[in-house]
Amino acid sequence: MTLQEGNPGSQYVVEEIALPLELERRLEALGLLEGTQVTVLQKKRRGAVIVKVRGTRFALGLGIAKHVKVRG
Repeated sequence: MTLQEGNPGSQYVVEEIALPLELERRLEALGLLEGTQVTVLQKKRRGAVIVKVRGTRFALGLGIAKHVKVRG
């Protein structure tokens, strides 16, 4: 499943990030790596997902969230 399909309040583990290298490196700098635990805090109307990773909250747009594969 993708991060976009995740339910608010649920925790997931990142399996794969299928984005261009630049974006992938930026997410890594924020702490979003393969094997990292992610909590979906909220989903916005236009597809953005607010997540918590290693104590930091940030939002991922629909274009990015649908390319991050996670498992529950």
